[in-house]
Amino acid sequence: MQIIRSIVHPTDFSDASAEAFAHALRIAVAMKCKLYILHVATAPADEDWMSFPHVRETLARWGFFDAGEPPSAIQSKLGMTIRKVELAPGSPVDGILAFLDKHEADLIVLGTEGRQGTARWLHGSVAEKLARHARTPTLFVPAKVRGFVDQARGELDLHRVLIPVDRQPKPTEAIAIVMEFARSLSGSVEERLIHVGSNPPRVKQASDPHRIPIAIRHGDVVDTIVSEAAEWPADLIGMPTAGHDGFLDALRGSTTERVLRQAPCPLLAVPTHIA
Repeated sequence: MQIIRSIVHPTDFSDASAEAFAHALRIAVAMKCKLYILHVATAPADEDWMSFPHVRETLARWGFFDAGEPPSAIQSKLGMTIRKVELAPGSPVDGILAFLDKHEADLIVLGTEGRQGTARWLHGSVAEKLARHARTPTLFVPAKVRGFVDQARGELDLHRVLIPVDRQPKPTEAIAIVMEFARSLSGSVEERLIHVGSNPPRVKQASDPHRIPIAIRHGDVVDTIVSEAAEWPADLIGMPTAGHDGFLDALRGSTTERVLRQAPCPLLAVPTHIA
C-alpha cells in the first residue's frame, strides 16, 4: 500500500461509530497524515473540526497531546492535520463520493453495526456500495467487536491478518497492500492465507520466487472465513474484492459484505483495480 497521506472517515457521531473513529484517528497519528472527518449535515454547522471535541479529548487520553495546548500544536507536535467537514443534506453516498472527487484519499474508515447493518445514517448496504464505487481501500470497523486499537489507551494490537484468496480477482498485489498497511502500523505481523474450495491460486511474493503457503478449507465460504478469523484469532481480515460479480461470490450478493456482517474483527477491503 502506498504511504497513506490522507484518510476519510464518514461518521454520524453515534456511539456505534466510536470504534471506527478511534481506528481512523490512531492510524492518522501513526501515518502522520491528514484526517477528514465527514458528517452529513442535518442543520447548518460550524465546519471547524474543533466543534467535534472528541479529537482533542482522545489524543490527550492517549498521551499524544496536552488538552491545554492550542489546536495548532496537533500539527506541529504530531505531524498530522484534522478537518471536520459538514456535507450538505442528501444521499450519504453521493455526498461522500463528491467529496472524494475533489479530495484524494488513500484510505476510507467506516463504522458498521455488524449483523445489524451499518451505522444509523449508513442504512442498509450503503457502506458496501460506497467502498465499491469509491474504489479506495476501505477499513470497515464493526461496533462491539475486537478492534486493533484500544479506545481507552490508543494502543495498537495488530499481529495476525487473515486473507482469503481465490483465483479471481488475482490476489498477489492485494495481499501486498493489506500486509504493508498492517506492518506500517505494527511492524512484525503474521499473515494467514486461506482458500475455501479445492482449486487455490498460486501466490508469490514479488521479492521471493517461492509460493506463499495457502491453507485449504471446505464448507460455506462466508461461514468458513468468519470461523477461521474467530478461532485463530485474526486482528484484521484483508479481502481482495471485485464487488458483486467477483471475489468468492459463490452465493448471491457480495461476499465481502456478508463476511463483514459477521466479522469478529475489522475488515480491510481492497478493490481489484488498486491491485
